[in-house]
Order: sequence, then structure tokens, then C-alpha cells
Amino acid sequence: MSQMTVALILFVIMYIFLLKIDSEKRWMVALIAAAVFLAFGILPIQKVLSAINWNVIMMLAGTMGIVELFIESRMPARMADGLLKIVPNVKWAVIALSLFSGIVSAFVDNVATVLMVAPIGLAVAKQLDTNPVPVIISIAVSSNLQGAATLVGDTTSILLGTYANMSFNDFFWFFGKPGIAVAVEIGALMTIPVLLFLFRKEKDKVDSAVTTVVTDCMPTLLMIGVVLALIIASQFENKPELTNGFICMIFAIGGTLYERIRTHSTAVVYDVLKSLDFQTLLLLCGLFIVIGGITEAGVIDAIAKMFVNFGGTDKFLMYTMIVFVSVILSAFIDNIPYVATMLPVVQGIAALMGVQPYLFYYGLLIGATLGGNLTPVGASANIAGIGILNKAGYETKTSDFMKIGIPFTLVAVLSGYAVIWLCWA
Repeated sequence: MSQMTVALILFVIMYIFLLKIDSEKRWMVALIAAAVFLAFGILPIQKVLSAINWNVIMMLAGTMGIVELFIESRMPARMADGLLKIVPNVKWAVIALSLFSGIVSAFVDNVATVLMVAPIGLAVAKQLDTNPVPVIISIAVSSNLQGAATLVGDTTSILLGTYANMSFNDFFWFFGKPGIAVAVEIGALMTIPVLLFLFRKEKDKVDSAVTTVVTDCMPTLLMIGVVLALIIASQFENKPELTNGFICMIFAIGGTLYERIRTHSTAVVYDVLKSLDFQTLLLLCGLFIVIGGITEAGVIDAIAKMFVNFGGTDKFLMYTMIVFVSVILSAFIDNIPYVATMLPVVQGIAALMGVQPYLFYYGLLIGATLGGNLTPVGASANIAGIGILNKAGYETKTSDFMKIGIPFTLVAVLSGYAVIWLCWA
């Protein structure tokens, strides 16, 4: 049995367990799978550290600390009060939060967006005495959707922009045609009816006469500062790989020290450390190692070559294959190595067909980014959202996630798929 076959079998077994086991135990499955990959020599020991995306890990840990300070300042509750004053019922409160997270995620990493917006969702659910699980899931999938709209919204967008030499503005208007941002936003608008249907029974009136008092605005300024710093950093080419991670960590450490001095107590330091969701961080580390293993074994390369073998020279068939195979694969594998592998393949296909590659580039990005919303482990934003729910004491079943994720993904993908074809075919 070849190493590639062994790697694929182990990978499938791991994901079956990830989908079946309780969410709070998934980190153990990922780490055990990573250990097996190393024991079998599928991923060399010396490549373990490079396989882990430390930028994501640092950014996630730093943002968790900032979010803890943000929550303790009671600003999420204050924002929840404001939201409840302008929406008529629970249904529209969920939609407003989802749209808000989508807009933010177009400019800030999806995971950071979920960590920022989810506390507001929890506060709203608490005030309305409703189940927060579908609320946080809606925030996560919406964040993952619109991350593909701009150059800075998602790692896959950064990969595309770098490979195709596209600027920030090119995502909106390119060669006299609407860019991928237009397709993504149309897809986002089309998901509103989906959410309206899914939450059609949530018609309880919203009545919030209480306004939460916020006595410390520094955590809010930290949140805004992180957003601005990430946007500014995205404008520089050839910046260090860990830039975003260091930005989040510096703001978190700085904010913690400020609160320590302000309160004259070390309790705030303990609270920030306690807020770090180590289970989610370990889950991501394990997944990064496993993905590095199947990449090293040639599984992703083999999948990429299948497109060339089966797609032929039919442009519509090739475009359709790229989109929907990417949707399926990205529901189970990390889309970052997949997109990085497929970009040169897509360019080669376009060259053989004598067409511009942008149709295929956009199809790849739509499929690979949005496909992660099919399963709870298909995107880091989903993992982060479920981690927040776990820490709040709520269990998230795979079925709970897929009830929202599947219809949301299908509508968004089909809409984006159609818009890109009409504009770029």
C-alpha cells in the first residue's frame, strides 16, 4: 500500500471521528491523528513546525485575549441593547448580526471576526432567553462567506491576490468587469431569505428598555485598533509572514497590562489566560499537521491532476468542476493548501484552453472558501464559533451546524457561481 493511500485512509478516518465525536473532544482526535501521521513517517518530524500556520494560531490567541477584555468591559451587552432597540423580533436580530459579521469579515480575518461578533450574539441570545447555538453558527458561516470578497478578508484571497498580482481594488472591478467581491456580496444577499426561513418561527418581540453602562472604553479601542492595524498591514507587500499574529498578540498583551495597571489587580491577567481556548488552538495545530501530511504524501497533488484528466477543454464543464469539487473538498480539508496547490494548475488549464485564467481563479476561490460552511470543521471560523459555544457551556452537534450550513452554502455558492460565469465566461 502506497504512502499516499495510507495518508488518505488515515485522513478519512480522522474526519469521520471529528464529525461524530462531541465537539469538546475533537482536539484530541486531531492530535492523535497528527501523532499517527508522524509515527508512520508521512510527515517528517523536521517539517512539523512549518506545517502549523503560526500566524493563525497567534492571531487567534491574541484575539481571544482582546475579546475577553471586550466582554468584561460590557460593551457587547451595550451593543446588544442598541441592536435590540432597532429590530422588531429575534429573527431580524439574527440576520442583523450575520450581516454585520459578514461586512466586518470582508476586511478582517474570519476567525477574528467571529471572536469579535460572537460575544454580541451571546449577549443578544441571553437577553432574549433564546438558544445561542444557531445564532453563533449564523455569524460564523456569514463571516466565512464574505471573507472572499476582498484581498484582506481571508488567507485564500491573499493567496489569489499574490499569485495573480491583483491589488485590493481588483477584487471589486477588474479589466472593466465586476470582480469577485460583487459575486460574493450578491451571494450574501441571497442568503437573507435562507436565514428568514430558518428562523421563521423566532417571532418573539424584542424589547430592551435597559441600557448597559460601560465604564471602560479601552477594550473597545483595542478592538478598533486591531481592525485598523490589520487593514493597514495588508497594504504592504512582502511583509513578514507572522505580521497579523504579532499585531493581535501585541494588542492583547498591551491591553492586559493596561487593565492590570488600571485595576491594580492581577486577576485580569488570570482572566485573560483563562479565556484562551486551548482546545481550539490544539485542534487547529493537529489539523495543520495532518494537512501537511497529506500534502507531503501527494494527496492534494493527485486531486489537482484529476481536474486535468476529467475536465477536457470544455470551459463550462471545467469551471463547474472547479467550483463544486472545491466545495466538496473544502468541507473536509483546509482550503489554504488546496488553493495554493490548485492556483498553478488552474493557470495551466487556462493556458491550454487559450483563455484568461480569471474565470477559473474566481471559481476556485468561491468553491474553496464557501465550501467550508458545509461542515463544522471545514473552516477555522466555524471551529472558533463552536469553541466559543463550548466555553459558554453549549454543545454543538454536527446536525445543528449542517441545518444552517448546507442551505446557506448552496444558495451562496450557486449565486456566486452564476454571477462569475455571466461576467467572465
